[in-house]
Amino acid sequence: MPNRAELDDQLARLKQEHRDLDNAIDALEHIITGDQLQVQRLKKRKLVLKDQIIRLEDQLTPDIIA
Repeated sequence: MPNRAELDDQLARLKQEHRDLDNAIDALEHIITGDQLQVQRLKKRKLVLKDQIIRLEDQLTPDIIA
């Protein structure tokens, strides 16, 4: 099981990649002759990253017993 520092590092990397993809998608969408297939691939990758980010954040957040 990875320790907290490793999970924090992985989370930071995923969030940075997610932001980079967002910027790339915006740039491609603003180009009139933009490659729509590439935009769709980037959006799909972005969704996968978002799922991974949520999963890691859940691991880092302790369970609260109500």
